[in-house]
Amino acid sequence: MIELDVRPLPPGRKHTTIFEKYEALALGDTLRIINDHDPRPLRFELDHDYPNTFSWDYAQKGPDIWLVDIKKTAVLGERVAD
Repeated sequence: MIELDVRPLPPGRKHTTIFEKYEALALGDTLRIINDHDPRPLRFELDHDYPNTFSWDYAQKGPDIWLVDIKKTAVLGERVAD
């Protein structure tokens, strides 16, 4: 499992950094996101850009720290983007 604490990152870099780490995961690997709020908007973006390629599990739901485990369950040929 790879842990990524995004709390110190500027808001404009969080999703980009998470996507870079997710893309580098091998099939079956897990990326744990550490954040100070529920990263639900990230899930919507992942669902759009990487459909059917990951599982999303909350390891901790606040109130101060949120831990989300994103496991790569399939490989997408190319990222889907608008």
